[in-house]
Amino acid sequence: MATASVTKVAAAEKPTKAQAVVVDPPSRREFLYYIWGASIVLILGQSTAGLIWFSLPRFKAGEFGGVFSYPGDDVPEAGAAPTSIPSGRFWLSNIPGQGFVALYGVCTHLGCLPKWVPTNNRFECPCHGSKFELSGMWIEGPAPRSMDRFKTRVVFTDGTSVETNEKGDPIPLDGKQIARIDVNTGARVRRDGHV
Repeated sequence: MATASVTKVAAAEKPTKAQAVVVDPPSRREFLYYIWGASIVLILGQSTAGLIWFSLPRFKAGEFGGVFSYPGDDVPEAGAAPTSIPSGRFWLSNIPGQGFVALYGVCTHLGCLPKWVPTNNRFECPCHGSKFELSGMWIEGPAPRSMDRFKTRVVFTDGTSVETNEKGDPIPLDGKQIARIDVNTGARVRRDGHV
């Protein structure tokens, strides 16, 4: 009797052959559903990547929108003609009795490029005739306000440094020697009004 029960258990443990699983191919409707879904995901991914790429600017030092560094030798003497920096679109100006400013070299009227006219000792816009002082203050013409300024940091040879304030007022030099000037062209100070 013991032999009969052993054979039944052995027969029950014997592996059976697995049946083949048949998978139907997707129907035309399912196929198009998956393709449209993948296309929409791809387009959304590319749009998101593009928005992130362009909304987070990466300005390098020495290009417009970044920081320009210059040695102190580039600062003109007080009252002398300002120094033009075409790659940064600004002028370095040293105003007698006031100090140093970096002026945005674009007219506040329609965006023309005012030039320094040494015979008149002022900036003059060739497009519509706006005129500005050495400090960028409006004199006359259709411009609605004075020339804008850039945030500037002046490092002196004694190790101290001074930055422009929120209004963009000139940095007083007080006879100190300038070691370096850092002009941040990504931080423009708007000069509202004619004062």
